[in-house]
This record gives sequence, C-alpha cells and structure tokens, in this order.
Amino acid sequence: MSLDRSTIWPYDERGEPREFYYARYGSPTVAEAEARLGALDGGTALLFPSGAGATTALVLSLLRPGDTVAVAAGCYFGTSVTFAALERWGLHDIEFDQTGPPPPDVQLVWLEAPSNPFLTMPDLAAAAAHPAPVVVDATVATPVHLRPLEHGADVVLHSATKYLAGHDDALLGAVVCRDSGAAEELRNFRSRTGIVAAADPAWLLLRGLHTLELRVRRQTETAITLAGRLRRHPKVETVRHPGIGGLLSFDVVDADAARRVETATRLIVNATSLGGVRSLIESRARWEGDRVPAGLLRLSAGLEDADALWADLAQALERA
Repeated sequence: MSLDRSTIWPYDERGEPREFYYARYGSPTVAEAEARLGALDGGTALLFPSGAGATTALVLSLLRPGDTVAVAAGCYFGTSVTFAALERWGLHDIEFDQTGPPPPDVQLVWLEAPSNPFLTMPDLAAAAAHPAPVVVDATVATPVHLRPLEHGADVVLHSATKYLAGHDDALLGAVVCRDSGAAEELRNFRSRTGIVAAADPAWLLLRGLHTLELRVRRQTETAITLAGRLRRHPKVETVRHPGIGGLLSFDVVDADAARRVETATRLIVNATSLGGVRSLIESRARWEGDRVPAGLLRLSAGLEDADALWADLAQALERA
C-alpha cells in the first residue's frame, strides 16, 4: 500500500509514455485502490473525487439529451439533487417503487441497495430483466453484504466516503463496471472531463478496505440490536432496517421531537453522513423537507458498544 502524490512520471528510454505519465489519466495509488475494490465487487473499478462526482460522470457518459432515468423512490436525496441539476441539459428522471419492476421506456435504471433513508431493497431480478442498463448504488450494503454485478446489474456505484473508506476523512466515489469495455469508455470520459480522484483519498480508501468486513459486520450487528430495541420504545412510531448494514431510520412524533432527540445524544454525534467508525444521528427533514416524515431520524451505527449506544438513545428519546 503505497502513497504516490506525483502528477507526472518520466517517459521510458525510447521517449514513450509508461503506464503512468500524467495523473489525470491514472496514477499508482489510485490504480491500486481501484484494483482492490474491483476485486471485492467482481468488476472493473474507477475512482472519482466524490460520490456525486461518480454519479455525474456515469450519467453523462451513459445518456444523451432527452433520455430518462428511472430512479428508486426514496433514494439518497443528493442523487435526486444531482439529476435535477442536469435537467437543463435535457436529462429527465422519474421515481418508481424499486421493490417492483422499473417502468418501460427509460434509458437507465437507478437502484439503491438499500435506499437511504427508507431502507427499501430493490428487486434486482426485475430490474435485470429490463432492457436498459442497471446501476445499483450499494453504498450502504457494501460488497460485504451484496455484489450487485452477480445479480445482473451492469454498474455498481459507491459513495466511498462512507463505509468503504470508513473513517470520515476521505471524500471519494467509485463506479464498478461488469463490462471492461464500458469501464474503458468511462475511464476515457473521466480523463477528458478531469473528474479524477487524488492519491491521498485513494490511499485512505486502501486503509479502509483492510478492515471493511470487520467494521461492516460489527455495525450491522449493532444496527439490528438498536432497531429491535427502538421498535419496543413507546416514543418511536416506525423503525426501518433491512437486516443488513449499519444504517437505520426511525420516526418520532414530529419535527420538534426529532430535533430534541438529535441534540440530546452525547455518545452519538449529531452530524450528517454515515458509514464511519463513530455513530451519527440527524433529522433528515432539515435537508429533504416534506420528502420524508417530519420526525424521521437517520442513525448510522459506528463501532461503539451497542449497550452504550442504546443508553444514549434511550435518554435522548425521553425528550421526544
């Protein structure tokens, strides 16, 4: 695991470029991280400066003006924001219930496994039967719980900022393609547009991948424990957890109650994002408005003791 921050590398003795010659086209640390992630997901991986950057590059490389994306209802809010920003260039998107088949007459199917923050799981078989390419955002599942390419998906997307890097210190996105030719086309698009990952976050991703399975399995166990206890709490109305991953969400009575809960935790940090070693909680209505229930709280389980996390949650819920 090496960190090479160079942006240029000398040509060979014949004056020809070697494998690496200018960082926009590839660099050793980024290539090492891509190889490692590709092996985990079973495809060819490419890194981008962020999850949103990966989304933008992927959509622009696959679609043309007038095309439509069928996107999982209740998916990550930032994905919908990105698609909305691309509307001026002729991209359209429609939401659908990913637990069933995608709508006809779309040029791309966009799933989340599971969705964030509603935690629904897609019907991968129904999506794979659709003629359009299928993208699965598997940020929450990670390759530990799901390898979508094995279920007929064409592309896997990760916000590697979250579980893959895992320590809240690396901003990074990743795309993993089943077809190596498609990956090469996306690589060329990435080079031309400059949506390129730097060496330092790639090195931090390599560090995170060493402990990925240990972290994710511990976080999943904790999330299952917390979800079970939340379901029995009198001030909790709804709990969502798909049985995999460290992310869950639950509803209290209204927005004021949610604000009181998120600001009352002491061990659990009141902050956005997910997938790191520290547990995080936040009210999602502050970002998503009426797209989510007013009292919805999203909780990302970290590596702290599950009983200690529950004690913190329980005392905070007394203020709901």
